[in-house]
Amino acid sequence: MKKRINMKKNRSYSLRLSFVFALCCLIGAGCQKDMENFDNKVFISNETVETLLLKGDDTGRGIIQTAIAQREQTNIEVVYKADLSLVDQYNRMFNDKAVALPEACYEIEQPKSTIAIGGVKGNDVIVHFKELSTLNRDLLYVLPVTISSANLDVLSSARTRYFVIKGAALINVVANIKNNKLSLSSSGSKDALNNLSTITAEALIRVDKFGKLISTIMGIEGRFLIRIGDAGLPDNQIQLATSSGNVTDPSWTVNTNEWTHVALTFDSSNRSVELYINGVKKGGSKSSPYSGTVNWGNSSFWIGYSYEDGRFLDGDICECRVWNRILTQEEIQAKNHFYTVSPEAEGLVAYWKFDEGAGIVVKDHTNNGNNIASSKPLTWKAIELPAK
Repeated sequence: MKKRINMKKNRSYSLRLSFVFALCCLIGAGCQKDMENFDNKVFISNETVETLLLKGDDTGRGIIQTAIAQREQTNIEVVYKADLSLVDQYNRMFNDKAVALPEACYEIEQPKSTIAIGGVKGNDVIVHFKELSTLNRDLLYVLPVTISSANLDVLSSARTRYFVIKGAALINVVANIKNNKLSLSSSGSKDALNNLSTITAEALIRVDKFGKLISTIMGIEGRFLIRIGDAGLPDNQIQLATSSGNVTDPSWTVNTNEWTHVALTFDSSNRSVELYINGVKKGGSKSSPYSGTVNWGNSSFWIGYSYEDGRFLDGDICECRVWNRILTQEEIQAKNHFYTVSPEAEGLVAYWKFDEGAGIVVKDHTNNGNNIASSKPLTWKAIELPAK
């Protein structure tokens, strides 16, 4: 009797197992059929939004990548275009207040992407950005680039890519050189810094504290040196110290805890010295007792040091530059000049940005390669300049 009951249970279990197996087969076949009937569509495989930060460069580029989910037996041709009518759509989607990027600021030279037979990815479409320095850094710009035509259905949710362009800090890191100093490395073209009959020297500094006789910006002790303070002078008054005598003016003063752009020019032909503080000429033109050339291309050149270690600059520094020509007041006052210049600018012979953020070596961004190195590890500080 028990054996007969067990046989019935086994048959019942087998029937249920057969039913489940058959059901799974039906479901699997249905899923496969759905996959076979899936509508293949073309789409942009990048993120929907790409943000480009304005950091002083005049040009940039964006990339659009095209893809399909399944291979096709024919070439897939996709054409893109900029569509400024989609700016409002972007603002609604992302709750933003962007304005359309001006047409003069972009170009799509090759708007077509082709996915070859048997492939799933097309060639990249490049959006070239230009004249970015003309943009208002306080505004948010957007360029929608969308699929305008394709010989395959387009996935609507991935049809458009938005390039967002906005202002960013031009300076994000600086060096504090309290109790430190930097000198030229052995490599590089030293001739670029020698026999300068005209010179403009610049630095962007923020002094934390004076309270000592002399603070040094840059130069060579006993030859041609830009420093702050001296015996008989306020300790915040800039002075040009040369081998033939010194030049200064009561208006050449620097405040503590303020970012200050300093630019000094010297013309040996007429011994004229001019000093600009934050782009403003102070004290008019001064006559220097020194009439020789400036020769900074040797191991005696320092930033933050002169004569002895106590004459360091107690504060932050960046954007140190040396030019072999006299910059005009208009050039010094140019937009964002305090914070960045082109390394290829005419007459720029040394450019130490102090933007490394680590280490002791500060790169010369000109082709002359006159890097400088500190005597001890630098203290790097994160910052945003110009401040908003």
